[in-house]
Amino acid sequence: MSTTYVVRYGQMRFLGEYSGLAGQQHIRGQRVVVRSDRGMEIGEVLCPATDRTALFLENPFKGEILRLASADDLKAEESLATLQKTGFTTCQEFIAKRRLQMDLVDVEAILGRERMVFYYLSEKRVDFRELVKDLARALQTRIEMRQIGVRDEAKLLADYGDCGKPVCCNTHLSRMPPVSMRMAKIQKTTLDPSKISGRCGRLKCCLRYEFDTYQALEQDLPAVGSRVVTHQGQGRVLALEVLAQKVVVEFEDRRRILVGHDDILGVEKKARPLKDEDDDRIDQ
Repeated sequence: MSTTYVVRYGQMRFLGEYSGLAGQQHIRGQRVVVRSDRGMEIGEVLCPATDRTALFLENPFKGEILRLASADDLKAEESLATLQKTGFTTCQEFIAKRRLQMDLVDVEAILGRERMVFYYLSEKRVDFRELVKDLARALQTRIEMRQIGVRDEAKLLADYGDCGKPVCCNTHLSRMPPVSMRMAKIQKTTLDPSKISGRCGRLKCCLRYEFDTYQALEQDLPAVGSRVVTHQGQGRVLALEVLAQKVVVEFEDRRRILVGHDDILGVEKKARPLKDEDDDRIDQ
């Protein structure tokens, strides 16, 4: 039986591998106190650490579970909300005073109060050394400034998506891979920016979920613009119906017919367009 567990902790939902308490088995959802690389924190046990879970974790922090979270620990966690609110207000005042070009997003106080983490957005490099000194004097704790992107902002602040469920970045996603316009186009999703953009203003992460399947099925179909030979004659491919494994073919007499993959007798090869996998901006 494994004595090491995957534990999720922190507002950014970090994942780490922590050795369990001697002679005790931890169950999913159990609240525990761990010592992470940031200090003492309350985390949630997800599952035993195995070779399979290791495939999904990139350089996880390894530590140990100190104890089960007690009523006092949970009460102390609740009291951090007041400290975080004070830290947010104080930081905002110092940012305005020093006229720094940064937008404060959220503040996180560690359970052991060894440090406070300030998450901010900025388009430019910010020299916040004096700001850190101001905060350290005012809050009497170690200060960490962490620059984040718009997707991370949604991860911290967003609640529900258009689907009616909690946003993916705020629940199960530990990494947020890039999403491209091609992923929306191949799935024939509406290209209306208001419909395919998430709470972060970028393309929805869920557009990637089925993309690998669509991409694999697309390889079995001739590219748009290709000349094909079918039982009905020769024609040019106008569009693809990827899931149905059919193509729309325009014949020489201007007829347009939906043709199945098995009905295509020959294809004049045409290079497929280059794919920009890393562009998650929305065309306006």
